[in-house]
Amino acid sequence: MTPPPIPDADFIPTTDLSDAHPDAPVLAPVFRDYGGRSPFHGPAVTLRIEDDNPLVRAALEEPGGGRVLVVDNGDSLNCAVLGEMLAGIGARSGWAGVIVNGCVRDVAALAAVDLGIRALAPHPRRSAKRGLGERDVPVTLAGVTVHPGDHLHADEDGTVVRPAGRNF
Repeated sequence: MTPPPIPDADFIPTTDLSDAHPDAPVLAPVFRDYGGRSPFHGPAVTLRIEDDNPLVRAALEEPGGGRVLVVDNGDSLNCAVLGEMLAGIGARSGWAGVIVNGCVRDVAALAAVDLGIRALAPHPRRSAKRGLGERDVPVTLAGVTVHPGDHLHADEDGTVVRPAGRNF
């Protein structure tokens, strides 16, 4: 059995952030928790893709430095763009989490990976491997536009976005 993650002393619970800053953007509660780390937080790196995951892999192979990869797959329920292999790469590379506006697979294995993972749903089909998409662009998911560098706080109560350059 995998021990629970060590609590993050720098994490601010989403309820506290929302109470103190009622204007802070909050992602609509459409994402399910699949990873072995909760809560998680960090600066956003953004991707916009279409049922295609080579850019996801490339990002997760980089040193994560506690960042959160935000993958906008356009609410697609056609295939998974993150699974056990890529999640493991992200955890070993030091990413704090991944939020997927789309699907994941290998759900049982994802729960054992020390990575925060939020997604819309599971799907057994793998994605295409064309390498298409955009990185470091504003993405809109769950009613909120996330910009590269925005700070995301995710826990059991939801996900709050602290816009980059804003102190709270």
